[in-house]
Amino acid sequence: MTDKPETERVDCTDCFALPRPDNTRIAYVKTGGGISETWHAPDCPALAIMQINMEEGSKRARERDAWARGVFPAAHERLGKAAAAMPADTAAQPFVDALSELVQAQADTDGFVALDRWAEILERHFPPKLPDPDRTTE
Repeated sequence: MTDKPETERVDCTDCFALPRPDNTRIAYVKTGGGISETWHAPDCPALAIMQINMEEGSKRARERDAWARGVFPAAHERLGKAAAAMPADTAAQPFVDALSELVQAQADTDGFVALDRWAEILERHFPPKLPDPDRTTE
C-alpha cells in the first residue's frame, strides 16, 4: 500500500474557486514532493490565459519540430561531407568523429539520443587516460 502524497491547495487569485465537480483542477507535482493544486471556475480568466498559453506553446513546438525535420537531413549531409573532407591526422579529428556519430545517432531516432548513448560515444572517442604501466612512480 502506498501513502497518498500531501496536497497543498493554492487559491486562484482571480476566481477563488473551491473543489467542485463543475470546476477545473490544475495540479502539479512539487519539486520536494507532494502536490500543489489550484481550482478554477469555468469562466476564470487565469484558466483561460493558461489554456491559451498551453495551446500556443504546443503549436510553436509542432512548428519547430516540422521545421527541424525538414532542415535536419540536409544539415546532416553537409556535416558528413565536411567531416569526410577533413584530413584524418588533425587534432580536431576526435571531435569531428564524435560529433558525426552523435548526429548520426540523432538521425537514427525519432526522439532524443539517450544519455547512455551519448556517454558510450564520448567514451569511445575520448577515453579516460589510464596510468602508463611502463612508467614507475617513486
